[in-house]
Amino acid sequence: MKPVARALVIVWLMMAMSYFYQYLMRSAPGAMLAQLAEGFGLTTLGVTAMAGMFYFGYSPFSLVAGVALDRFGAREIVPIGAIGIGLGALLFASGDNEIASIGRILQGAGGVIALVSAVHIVTTRFPAARMATLVGVTQTFGVTGLLASQFLVSPSIIGGIPWRAFWIIAGLGGVMIGVILFLLLQKCDWSAQAAPLGRSEDWLKNAGQALGTVFRNPQSILCGMIAGLLFIPTTIFDLIWGVRYLQEAHGFDYATAVMHSTTVPLGWIIGCPLLGAISDRLGRRKPVILSGAVVLLICLAWILHGPPDALPPYVLGLIAGIASGAAILPYTVITEVNPPQLSATAIGAVNFMNFTFSALLGPVFGAILSLLEGGPGRFSLENYQTAFAPLPYGVGLAILLTLLLKETGPAIRARSPAAVDAQA
Repeated sequence: MKPVARALVIVWLMMAMSYFYQYLMRSAPGAMLAQLAEGFGLTTLGVTAMAGMFYFGYSPFSLVAGVALDRFGAREIVPIGAIGIGLGALLFASGDNEIASIGRILQGAGGVIALVSAVHIVTTRFPAARMATLVGVTQTFGVTGLLASQFLVSPSIIGGIPWRAFWIIAGLGGVMIGVILFLLLQKCDWSAQAAPLGRSEDWLKNAGQALGTVFRNPQSILCGMIAGLLFIPTTIFDLIWGVRYLQEAHGFDYATAVMHSTTVPLGWIIGCPLLGAISDRLGRRKPVILSGAVVLLICLAWILHGPPDALPPYVLGLIAGIASGAAILPYTVITEVNPPQLSATAIGAVNFMNFTFSALLGPVFGAILSLLEGGPGRFSLENYQTAFAPLPYGVGLAILLTLLLKETGPAIRARSPAAVDAQA
């Protein structure tokens, strides 16, 4: 492997590790709710609300991160992301409610740089024939951080590590990752791309024009909607309500419910790179998105309305997770339907639309359940079926929208421009 190629792989791996770290910090509060409630003097609901401040930084800064990467290049921006997460973790360790909330926003703002930069370097610096595979592998790094919070952080806290010590150590780790990235990127001339947005003083106008170009493209909107609709069944239904649904609707004990719910993100780890590799192998994106969405729709209908013990344990959740890996393919497609010099802006846009879906609809499902409450703080199977009835329709809508998506895979882009434009 040539030195430049080796350096490229090393930097991408470090960016992916930064994404793992971001996911770990994002989900870590869930592994220590009781300790945080005592430390901050809040209820569990109050701690959850504070932890959710992460998304106030993550979602809007998706746009900022994308534009900044296209304008300044990776060298200036990427280390800031990891250091931002680290500093946010140190602020969270303060134990002060307001300072900790600011820390969570900072973690979100820095964390989204990790995702956008890792995907950006794949879409601009690696062979196009492996683009979807590597974007899927990048997502796998992130989801592994989610599992680490469940299987490493929680036992550590239960084992006696003070929650403040965890956040201090994690914060220092983030700063260290940022320093390493800074040193690596300083030695790589290819990491500082010429910025298509220019180095002019009127950077705000240029940034607005870049975002306008992406958002005026109907294909960009389709990518954002498809990604959001395919992620919601997992990010809202499984990660937020999955354990409680299995306990209350089907009578699972807590430990068994956790294990069943965990199979969905485990499926992501398998499905994201697998479906990306299949897409690259076929040279097409749409058939893989459609196939994953159809399987997800079947699994979702079965989970809500079918017998839970008709399949061997953990199989249904694993299949649903693998199929939902198709949701990461629009991150590749959006870079292929927009000008290459706006790659990071496009990635930031699809991530913004994706998480805005989850941020806006998450409370809606919670409110519907509250209206349907079948007892003091408990919900019946019928309550869950009614509240989450829109989810299969959302996946069905994603299937229809995918039919409108322009095919952008390598097999199509290898043809003449006229043939590419004719594809739908």
